Amino acid sequence: MSLAKEGDVVLLVSSDRKHYLIRLKPNDAWFSHHGSILHNDIIGRPLGRTLHTQDGAPYLALEPSTHDLLHELPRASQIIYSKDAAEIVMRLSLYPGRTVVEAGTGSAGLTLVMARAVMPTGRIYTYETRPESFDMARNNLDELGLLPYVTQYNEDITGGFHETDVDAVFLDLREPWLFLDHAWAALKGSGFLGSLVPTVNQAVELVAALRDRPFGDIMMEEILPRPWKTVSERLRPEDRMIAHSGFLIFARKIEAGDESLNWVHDKKRRAYMGKQAMARREAEWAAAAAAAADAE
Repeated sequence: MSLAKEGDVVLLVSSDRKHYLIRLKPNDAWFSHHGSILHNDIIGRPLGRTLHTQDGAPYLALEPSTHDLLHELPRASQIIYSKDAAEIVMRLSLYPGRTVVEAGTGSAGLTLVMARAVMPTGRIYTYETRPESFDMARNNLDELGLLPYVTQYNEDITGGFHETDVDAVFLDLREPWLFLDHAWAALKGSGFLGSLVPTVNQAVELVAALRDRPFGDIMMEEILPRPWKTVSERLRPEDRMIAHSGFLIFARKIEAGDESLNWVHDKKRRAYMGKQAMARREAEWAAAAAAAADAE
């Protein structure tokens, strides 16, 4: 049987579905306006059970998921939602042993998701220019025991990244197209590039910049999950949903000068020429039909 131990992060869920994260410390206590819960009542015992405060308020103690950790993380700026973070992990092909460069640490929400994916033998190299965000990210990662798998830089990336031959680069920046050359230099051949931008204007700029550089297999998507109320007597969608949060754009590093970089342009040119030829044929058919009608 798995038992909760000192240092574990535990999720407490109230009867009104509010979530609270606590790190277990002997002789410590968690306090709320409904009373307190002693950490000693959790340490050494299995999770998945309800505890009560001295006022009788119930709280369910659970092991937190990565989704819980991401959404309950202390933050000073917008985090990447789990719906996007999960797709990023898949698209960047992250698994234990992989190396990733991240530009724009923020509060370390995506950093924690990627670190959990590549640990224990992989590594995340993350860059953040704002000292206050750097410090908050460090505290968050330390609280979750993920600092051993993350290298943080409180640096501007204008001069490029320290790393080369990494498996993936993710740009969470306002103007990611300005740093595509740095990303290309840091990636290994066929390496994965990803970025998230909130507006169409940014997406257009980024896709155009990718087309002008040796990146291939470019794709863009938007994730819109729809939660449902889990009441069997009246099963229906939730009244609210997290809709647009950003456009996810992914690409692969291609060898400079590779012939595949012209495939999309050639395909568009052939499609255009085909439409022109069809238009000419339709005009000829129409002229022939008109001539035949006049002859009659």
